[in-house]
Amino acid sequence: MVRTAEAARLIEAEPEEVGLSSARLGNVAALAQRYVDERKFMGAITAVARRGKVVHFETCGNMDDEAGRPMQADTIFRMASMTKPIASVGLMTLYEEGRFQLDDPAARFVPQLGGLKVKAGPSDSQTLREAVRDMTIADLLRHTSGLGGSSALNGTLIHGTLDDLVERLGELPLLCDPGSEWNYGLSTDVVGYLCQVIGGRRLDEFLAERIFGPLGMEDTGFSVRPSEAQRLAAGYRKGQEGEPAYVLNDAPAGSRFTRPATYHSGAGGLVSTAADYIRFCKMLANGGELDGARILGARTLRFMTMNHLPGGRDLAAMSNGGPTETAREGVGFGLGFAVLLDPTVSQTLGAAGEYYWGGAHSTAFFISPSEDLIALFLTQLTPSSSYPVRRELRAAVYSSIID
Repeated sequence: MVRTAEAARLIEAEPEEVGLSSARLGNVAALAQRYVDERKFMGAITAVARRGKVVHFETCGNMDDEAGRPMQADTIFRMASMTKPIASVGLMTLYEEGRFQLDDPAARFVPQLGGLKVKAGPSDSQTLREAVRDMTIADLLRHTSGLGGSSALNGTLIHGTLDDLVERLGELPLLCDPGSEWNYGLSTDVVGYLCQVIGGRRLDEFLAERIFGPLGMEDTGFSVRPSEAQRLAAGYRKGQEGEPAYVLNDAPAGSRFTRPATYHSGAGGLVSTAADYIRFCKMLANGGELDGARILGARTLRFMTMNHLPGGRDLAAMSNGGPTETAREGVGFGLGFAVLLDPTVSQTLGAAGEYYWGGAHSTAFFISPSEDLIALFLTQLTPSSSYPVRRELRAAVYSSIID
């Protein structure tokens, strides 16, 4: 683990000033270093903030094993599904302007999503029936729209545009009735499309104007600026039997993230840095405002981080068992975030009301309102289910609280 000059610059207070133990925060850095030493991750960044102050920021390992390049504080990461909270916040800025209501049918703004049929049998069944109701904007934000994953879209997510996406979705059946199941899929891509349609600007421009610019998130976008391409971390996948523990699958030099994007995915398209994403988290933890830039109202943010699943159920009760970035028991879902309802049911050290998410490349963040606490973990290994680092990170961070 290394505290570079750039990392040291990001430290805003000593841990003890905000009720954390310097010694016990060492467990956070040691956790990341252990994964690197055991050749499970190539490198990582860990960051912790409390009461608005960053008190821990450490790098370890490499950002590119093949090139032997050490992890840097300003390394650019593929954020994957950690894009979802940002796109959701973007859409809710339009909600605050009275541009839509959460129970509005999505088809009010995306006609292609009106009157979609539902699969009446197993996933491979061709039998369709009428849906009990149309999906709403709330369904899209909380993943109860009935939309599935990207497997049926034949390259749209890489080579097309959001307009292509909605045209294709209008031709596909829903997996279930809207509101009946939690299905982790393309809902937040449609959230991004709604930002475009209602906001009147392409999603990349909309997010830059509403979030990235005001918060000073200069290295966050849907591609890496050509002048900064050398800062993109290499991407890896977990090795299979007979292979090394991890295998390069997205070299920086040839990565699609070094070229301008046409498909601006609200579900998973952003690249960012630890410093930028910490600023986004600090804005959330501070009730929607940071350094004079207000992105959301405090009450809107509290509303977003309540459990919005129908009947107050948790993900275990509503999930179809598909892929996700979180445990299901004792966990609800708000408007863009998972919400910890009961740590004892979840069997995860934490605090009720904590909200969070993660990405396919094993990235993660969480925010605890009751403890005024933020934690961030960044690396580049798929799939995110490779190791239980997210639960381990929580234990290390929460156990550092001493007040």
